Formats: sequence, C-alpha cells, structure tokens
Amino acid sequence: MRRSPRDSQESHRKISRRALLLTSVQAVLVGTLAFRMRYLQVDQADEFRLLAEENSIKIRLLPPARGLIHDRNGAVVAGNEQNYRITIIKEDAGDTEDVLDRLGRLVPLTEEDRERTLKEAGRTPTLPITVADRLSWEEFSRVAVNAPALPGITTEVGLSRFYPLGPDFAHVLGYVGPVSDYDLSKMTDPDPLMKIPRFQIGKLGVEAKLEADLRGKAGSRRIEVNSTGRVMRELGRKDGDPGANVRITIDHRLQNYVQARLGDESAAAVVVDVRTGDILSINSAPSFDPNLFVRGISGPDYRALTENDHRPLADKSVQGAYPPGSTFKMVTALAALEAGVIGVGDTVYCPGFTKLGNRRFHCWRRGGHGHVNLNESLQQSCDVYYYEVAQRVGIDKIAEMARRLGIGVRFDLPMSAISEGLAPDKNWKRSKYGKEWLVGDTLNSGIGQGYVLASPLQLAVMAARIATGRSVTPRLVRAVDGQDVPLAETPELGLNENILRAVRKGMFDVSNSRRGTAYGSRIVDDTLRMAGKTGTSQVRNITAAERARGVTRNEDLPWERRDHALFVCFAPFDAPRYAVSVVVEHGGGGSTAAAPIARDIVLQALADGLPPLTAYPENQRSRIEAEREKLQLLGPDGPSGGRSRA
Repeated sequence: MRRSPRDSQESHRKISRRALLLTSVQAVLVGTLAFRMRYLQVDQADEFRLLAEENSIKIRLLPPARGLIHDRNGAVVAGNEQNYRITIIKEDAGDTEDVLDRLGRLVPLTEEDRERTLKEAGRTPTLPITVADRLSWEEFSRVAVNAPALPGITTEVGLSRFYPLGPDFAHVLGYVGPVSDYDLSKMTDPDPLMKIPRFQIGKLGVEAKLEADLRGKAGSRRIEVNSTGRVMRELGRKDGDPGANVRITIDHRLQNYVQARLGDESAAAVVVDVRTGDILSINSAPSFDPNLFVRGISGPDYRALTENDHRPLADKSVQGAYPPGSTFKMVTALAALEAGVIGVGDTVYCPGFTKLGNRRFHCWRRGGHGHVNLNESLQQSCDVYYYEVAQRVGIDKIAEMARRLGIGVRFDLPMSAISEGLAPDKNWKRSKYGKEWLVGDTLNSGIGQGYVLASPLQLAVMAARIATGRSVTPRLVRAVDGQDVPLAETPELGLNENILRAVRKGMFDVSNSRRGTAYGSRIVDDTLRMAGKTGTSQVRNITAAERARGVTRNEDLPWERRDHALFVCFAPFDAPRYAVSVVVEHGGGGSTAAAPIARDIVLQALADGLPPLTAYPENQRSRIEAEREKLQLLGPDGPSGGRSRA
C-alpha cells in the first residue's frame, strides 16, 4: 500500500528533527570533551606534571595568635613575640635520624632535643614536630638555605608567649606550656590544635582558666610537597581567628611596687578597691620568671624553685590558708555585738589569762590589760576580752559572721587552687572528726587560732566589707574581647551601722592611738589615715625544754618555727577606697613585720605612685627615703621600658 504524499512529508520532518537533536547532543558532548581536555592538558598541565613527579598536596593547621592580656590601664602583661623555629614531619623526612644528624651540623641540637623529637615523631608521623625554636636569624637562615638537602624540614616564623613583667605577674597569669597527655585526658572533645606536638596552652592562673577565650581558632594552608618532603609552594591559606584579648583589674605599677616591697620575704599581699571589688594588686613572694616555663625550664632552675623553703611556686595570696590570729577579732566582736551579748561600752577584766577547767588560756600580754572595752580590746589586741565574748556568743554565730565577711568562702576568680579557708562550727567538727565541739575550741577560734583559716585574699575582702558595710566581691577580669565583665552586686551586710562604726573606730585607734599596736606604722596625713588590725598567727608553742634553754621569743627560734605576721587595713578612714591585707610567713609580730609593708602599700595606692614623705612620721622619713632607693621599680615607659630606679 503506497503512502500518501502527506504521510511522507510528516515522516521526513520527524527524521530531520531527530537528526538535528542528535547532532546538537553530539556537538555539546564534543565541545565539553574538548573543553575538559584543554583544561587538563593546558590549564592544569603544571599540576599534573608535578603529581607525575610524585608531589603531593597536604593540609597543615595554622595555630592562631594567642590573645593578649592587658592590665587595667591597657599595658600588655602577657604578649606574643616572634619566634624562629624548625619543624620536621617524619612521613616526609624518611630517615629521621639521618635528617637530624645533618640538621645538627647547621644548628646546635642537644641529645634531649633529638630524643624528644624522635619520640614525638614516632607518635605523630604526619604532623609537624618542633625540633628547635627561638633560633637566631643567622641560625634560621642557615637552615632555610640548606632546606633542599633536609627532607621533611620546614623553617617557620611563629609566635611564642612572653611575659614582659616576669615575676610580678607569675602567680596571677600563670604560664603556658605544651599540651600533655594529662591535659588531653581531661578533654572530652579536644580542639584539633591540641594534636599539634608542642602546641602550648595555659597551665596555671588566668592563662589556664581563660584558655578557651585566649586560644583562638586554627587556620589552615594547602602546601605542595615533593617526593623528598620539601615544600614546593603554598597553594592556599585560610587564616584562623586570633584569641580574645583580656583586660584584668590589676594595676601593673602597683603590682610591681608591692612585689618589690615584699622583697625576699615569704609573704603575700592583696589590694582591693572597696567601691568596686576590683583587685588592684595581688602578690605572692618570692616569685619566679614564668618565661622559663614557656621556653622549657632546665633541671637546675626547676630544682632551685622546688627546693627553696620560701616556696616561690606557691601562690600564697589565694592558696595559702593561715590562722588569721588577731585580725579575726573584728569577726568575733561583730558577732557578739549583733547578738547583744556585749555592748560597745561593756568591759572585761584581763588579768593576763582566762582559766578553763585546769587549763589557762593566756593573753599575749602576760601582765594583762586590766579592764578593757571594745575599743581598747581592738586597739591593744587583748586576747582575754575575746576569750570571754567568744564564750558568750558561741562558735556558730562567730562562724556565720565570718562567712558573711568572706572567710570560709571560695571566691570565683580565674586563678589556680583558690583556698576556701575555714570558718569552723559545731557541725563541721562533728562531720570532719566525729567529735563534739569543745569550749576550748571556741576560745581558740575567738582569737583566730585553732581551726580557723583564711587566705590573704579573704582577709582583704573582710577589711573591705567592714569598711563599707556591703558584700564586696573581688573581681580580677575587667573585660574579655572588648566586652566588659559586669560588676557583682554588693548588697548590704545587714549589720547595724552603730556597731560597724564602733569596730571601725577601734581599728582606727590601732593605727593612730599611742597605745595602738600599729602606731609605729601610722599615716600622719589627716586625709589619708588608715584603720587596721595587727595579727600574730601562732605556728607552734615554745616547749618547756626550749624555755629551759632560754628560748622565750620568736626571734630565738629557727625561721620556719616562728609565728606568721598579719595586718589588715582600709584607707582613707573617712572615705574608704582601698582595703589591704599582708601576711608575712614566720615574720614574728604583725606590728613589726606586716604593718609597715601594708602602710607603704596603702600610701602607694592612694598616691598612684610614690607618696610624699610628709605622709610618714617625721622620725621615719630618712629611713623610708633610703629604702626607696633599694627598690627596683618600673621605669616611666612601663613594661616595655624595662626597669629603673624609682
């Protein structure tokens, strides 16, 4: 059957459309193939040629710049410095020992460096291991020039932590060090940076507590490495995010002065702004140079620190817990006055001791003080007065008042191993020792001995709370990444202003009355006068055998057996700005060892620099002037300006 002309035309049109479609598809495929071939053979020719020569593309993490730490005025107290270093990757090096041998002919490598590098390379063969750092420019360039003959070796310019004020901030800031297995064991989800051998993180203090803020986030770079492990070129880089900068509340000049003033004593001092709770200075002496730990402290240097009987590695300002001695008497007095068991004008007779059963509890003044009221008991530090009022008020109310004033409270600061101190009560002894509280325990606690313990930080807070009548809370961090840390609320303590005023007046007379125990350390400028309280914390009793040998005073005992010396104060008396505490381990008496230091610190803080000599008693001015010449203080340019005589 013949098709009609119309059917033939329709069939022809369909065949033409299919041919056109097929031709178009073929043209697209051919064009795509041609474009791809051009891309591979022309545009990517170099890369494939390099790959053919056994080159490889690798990703390397870029450690971020660690955030800076500034003092309250913006001075850098923890910064970063340029560091020339050499790294090796075992996977690229091949015979690692041979490469290290060749490297050792160019730069000095100790046997310890070699052993450490081989050990770390064995654990992480694909990651860069730091072989040597802090190289001179000459050493660094010598290795860079010879890099083609050193497979797996890379020269890098990085950043290392540096503490420009060294010992002044060692206990506050702590230091950084390489990530250890112990560090990794504490992390549930470690940052990839932690796997970089010798990567450094905060180990103590602010550096450790604010590690997450200071560390930053890693960057990365794509590098091309040839078959010998040599880096041929960098193919791409993505910089990481630097760590956040932190501003602390401490004034670096005051910190420097206090550290110098404590000198060679085994001591601690704290300065708190009573209006805000800001810690302006917090020191522990002797100190150490944290830069030694960043660079890798030597065995002899470390032994010198650990074998020193003054314990330079311990932060006495917050870790130290001491019987507060007579500085605790304000706590006992306020507890008794608030409970109404004694009045401001009531007197207690002091014959030199209190008898409890067959035991005598002695006053520091063997002949006694006679009849004393509250003011006189503080001024002359009569122990018998506080034996009596402690019995009347009881230990539970004393402990409650201690905690209201900051003793037995752990403050949340970014420092390491902060002590909670101890404000003991009946329940505490029962749960701790399974024994009942005794009246003798109350007598000892009433004068800050026995079980009572307080850190210098807590004593400074106590003085600040007495000065203001408010719950002053210490603050160490002022801002993180430019965001201010809010001040804590300071609600009133709920203490009657009249009894607070009476206690403050007693503290004023400690420093300003001729019979006061700290009269020799008074401030004579009427606008700057301070109120304070001396304390002597008994380390041990002088035994009968020692007395028989003529040992009757602290000075007769070896240093480590002498009493601790304490002093707390606030100033100016009429408008308090600063509260200060000083503890001198085995210093003897608070009036002779701790009070003069505290007075000098108060004046330094109030004057915002060296105070005028007219603020000191006239008969002390020549000695004070001579002592100033011995102190090594910061020069006018601050941390970067080095040190100079004040």
